[in-house]
Amino acid sequence: MNQGGDIAARDGLFGASAAISQLRGYLAKVALSDATVLVTGETGTGKERVANAVHRLGPRAARPFVAVNCAAIPESLFESEMFGHERGAFTGAQSSFPGRFVEADGGTLFLDEIGEMTPPAQAKLLRVLEDRTVTPVGSLRRHPVDVRIVAASNERLEDLVIERRFRADLYYRLNVARIEMPPLRARPEDIGPIVDQFIAEQNRRRSLQVGRPDTALLDRMRRYDWPGNVRELRNMVEALFIDPPDGRVVGMADLPPAFRRLFEQDRSAGEPERERLVSVLRQTNWNKVEAARQLNWSRMTLYRKLAKYDLDPDPDDVTQ
Repeated sequence: MNQGGDIAARDGLFGASAAISQLRGYLAKVALSDATVLVTGETGTGKERVANAVHRLGPRAARPFVAVNCAAIPESLFESEMFGHERGAFTGAQSSFPGRFVEADGGTLFLDEIGEMTPPAQAKLLRVLEDRTVTPVGSLRRHPVDVRIVAASNERLEDLVIERRFRADLYYRLNVARIEMPPLRARPEDIGPIVDQFIAEQNRRRSLQVGRPDTALLDRMRRYDWPGNVRELRNMVEALFIDPPDGRVVGMADLPPAFRRLFEQDRSAGEPERERLVSVLRQTNWNKVEAARQLNWSRMTLYRKLAKYDLDPDPDDVTQ
């Protein structure tokens, strides 16, 4: 693997653009501290890889790294899952469970998709972050825990605070060392090296010699938006290896049909989309939640389109 690939294997950041190089330097400093970390960015940008790197490059590397998907925990099981429970504490509790905080004791607890956590769960989490003790369900004993918290969200927690969907005090508790993952479309110069790295990985696994993308394909890839970011790019390479062009460069004809259609889309469709976006924003008085609903977009897609079409979030600045 090339030097860029070696570095990425250490810190989880793919590419060598100015944005990634600057982020890489900051990540190294954050890892050596013991500060709480908030990793933000669109889906597929590599937030969990960065969280893992914060752990591996820091003083807690020899201790556990425990990852929790906050969106996947039902409210009724939150306390049990996070803080543990005693045997017989509730129906089905046939044995005791230490909980994720205790499992991560001395190490790092990664709270992914923290923006999806319910308000009651947020209040319980805040209490533990403040006093650094957990009380298992069915017990009166408090257990001290020493964990480093790394949280991640693909939503803007600041907006969730404004909308009263996320506690402001919890947000300020988490937002200490902030790592913002740039979307892939903002660093097209990284696409070629990243693809080369993914192809090299697949070649090693399969003992193949698939070549690099040709100039025409690489140009199409650099002009594509990549809404799924690095994850989508990796998926494309994996799909390519279902029927790989062994021993030669990769062209458009070698891609699976789904990806060919993506790259062949008419780029001239952008301006009508911009006009529609501005129209809906004006109709909703720039209520981004309502605009996203009417456009059938996610919140992150709406923000991505605002950036793509260079639209200022202040409606007074929109002149077109």
